[in-house]
Amino acid sequence: MGRGGAVWGKHRVLLLNATYEPLTAISIRRAVVLVLRERADVVHTDERGPAIHSADVSMPVPSVIRLRTYVRVPYRAKIPMTRAALMHRDRFRCGYCGAKADTIDHVVPRSRGGAHNWENCVACCASCNHRKADRLLSELGWTLRTALTPPKGRHWRLLATVKEIDPSWSQYIDVGAA
Repeated sequence: MGRGGAVWGKHRVLLLNATYEPLTAISIRRAVVLVLRERADVVHTDERGPAIHSADVSMPVPSVIRLRTYVRVPYRAKIPMTRAALMHRDRFRCGYCGAKADTIDHVVPRSRGGAHNWENCVACCASCNHRKADRLLSELGWTLRTALTPPKGRHWRLLATVKEIDPSWSQYIDVGAA
């Protein structure tokens, strides 16, 4: 494999169902095992990227693989709210000023009975979060840049679990709606 295991690090591989529906992001090791056991096919690799070598096989590290058989995914109407998913929903921009977001803020503070849900949480820059503190928007004269709604679409399950989206995944997930 080379480079002392650097390839196996935090890099993730997009796993698609047989229908090309995005399922999840998995480790490189898990992706390689699925491909070598002929449970999945490589859909996309970075030809300039690292390769995996063994005594019998040499293959580029995949960035997207597809299962050969369809896996039924149980339907869950509610998408879990995670930090990663919230940041993706708000496009990593502060809901108050539009700067780069690095924190999450409760519009109605929890100390005032605000809930921890999609309709009350917003991506926020540290400056706005500090200035807002535990006050209401009406007390500051602030407004939100966009309405806070739960995301819709199958790809949001994936976005809820992955911090960084590999650019090669964009044609397989509906990033435009993200």
